[in-house]
Amino acid sequence: MNMYFKVFILVILCAGIGFAEEKYSDKYDYINVDAILRNPRQRDSYYNCFTEMDRCKTADAKFFRDRFPEAIITNCKKCTQKQLENFDKLTDWYTTHELDKYNALVELALKKFTKKN
Repeated sequence: MNMYFKVFILVILCAGIGFAEEKYSDKYDYINVDAILRNPRQRDSYYNCFTEMDRCKTADAKFFRDRFPEAIITNCKKCTQKQLENFDKLTDWYTTHELDKYNALVELALKKFTKKN
């Protein structure tokens, strides 16, 4: 393989890397969303954190709260596979059991995202 061809391949690979969509950190992908949804106290704690009605009691709650507006707007485009599964679980649960809370959360996310951008 000649040197020009190697450089050409390297440039193509580097350009491809630049186009790859950045994902959110998978640091908290181990969180058990099902357990949180089953526990009203824990579920309310996360909800109050996301809506800023109370402080975030855990680092993972703050992490997800800070990314939630963008995730709502982009349909979780930067989410890892596990985050996307959890996002879908949360959406399904809230739209089935507490639609008013879900709508309030989405409205808040829209306001925050449009203000930020």
